[in-house]
Amino acid sequence: MQPQLLLISPSQSYRLAPYLAAAERLGVTLTIVSDSRYSLTREVANGILGEFAQPGPLIQSILKRAKNTPLVGVVATDDNTVELAARIATALELPSNSIASAALSRRKDLARSTLQAAGLPVPEHWQLDLTKAITPQLQGLPYPVVLKPISLSASRGVIRANTLDEAAVACETIRRIVATLNNPIERGTLLIERYLPGQEVALEGLLQHGRFTPLALFDKPDPLTGPYFEETYYITPSRLPESMQQQIEQTVAGACRAYGLHQGPVHAELRIDGEQVWILEIASRTIGGECSRSLDAVLARPLEEYVLAAAMGAPLPVERRMGASGVLMIPIPRAGVLRRIDGEEAVRKLPGIIDIRLSVAPGQVVETLPEASSYLGFIYSRADTPQLAEQALREAHQRLEITIDPLINR
Repeated sequence: MQPQLLLISPSQSYRLAPYLAAAERLGVTLTIVSDSRYSLTREVANGILGEFAQPGPLIQSILKRAKNTPLVGVVATDDNTVELAARIATALELPSNSIASAALSRRKDLARSTLQAAGLPVPEHWQLDLTKAITPQLQGLPYPVVLKPISLSASRGVIRANTLDEAAVACETIRRIVATLNNPIERGTLLIERYLPGQEVALEGLLQHGRFTPLALFDKPDPLTGPYFEETYYITPSRLPESMQQQIEQTVAGACRAYGLHQGPVHAELRIDGEQVWILEIASRTIGGECSRSLDAVLARPLEEYVLAAAMGAPLPVERRMGASGVLMIPIPRAGVLRRIDGEEAVRKLPGIIDIRLSVAPGQVVETLPEASSYLGFIYSRADTPQLAEQALREAHQRLEITIDPLINR
């Protein structure tokens, strides 16, 4: 009998398909735990459906299923499922991060306090209560600052403010963005951080029995200075000095220990200012969107295979390939209605480009940051060096012609 794992995934997650493909290659059966009855994906329709925000009945359904179908592990696909996955794994008595550590990896306010108490490098920060008068809470801050929701990802709602007036406008923008969140604390609390200059990087890794194994360090070559922080290019391997790369890995491993994380994938975002490495985010999930495909060129196996094998207690040896790779998350240049994206076939023919995947259909309404939560698609490159991988993506981006009509107010 094939080993069976639970995959906790929103029905429309970008991450669902890569995990299903990885499970097939490994000979693993995945049972999908989803929040929608209206998915076209067969594995979702045949899985376990329930309400993520009120998981009691859902967990009972899973426990009932487990009596007849032994399960060996639980994996979360996205930020909004990591805490639920920990709850389910705890109920099933399967290896997992604790519920508290999973919550830390999702809640930026709790994470900042924990890391600061552990003596780890995080930006100076404050909390703002949206249910109280805003202006008094913004006085005396060391501008510029960055304001952000405490639980969203993909840079959604993250805004730099250089003055008190800009910060007040940012608060109202973020208030609209978080208004639909279920948790009242997440609707009513913002995090404010001192703005840090410098380069951003992302580190992908894996925890097994508390040991952190780095998989790939990505450079983000575009400057991320605000007012919004749209991520575009990810390039690996990093071009940073080896000593700095080791410092980054040690910093992330220390943060995982401070959180109490010991199992599963880790995606970390950091900023480097001179010789100082600052922690921006430590998430107990893989890299978001379809960006994991950029690792196929530098790892012997797809990222999801490493994650599933580790969840079963049978980790795979990490083998790396020569060369470099990159991914461009195609940015949305303006809000409106997408009419067409021309140049896809020209991009596919460019040297170094291995694929392009468009994810927004003509006729759809698209938004820009800080409201946006998605991209137009993804372009992937492979080359002998990081410089060439980046160059290929930049040329590919220039070949795309994106037509977006403005929304007409009625």
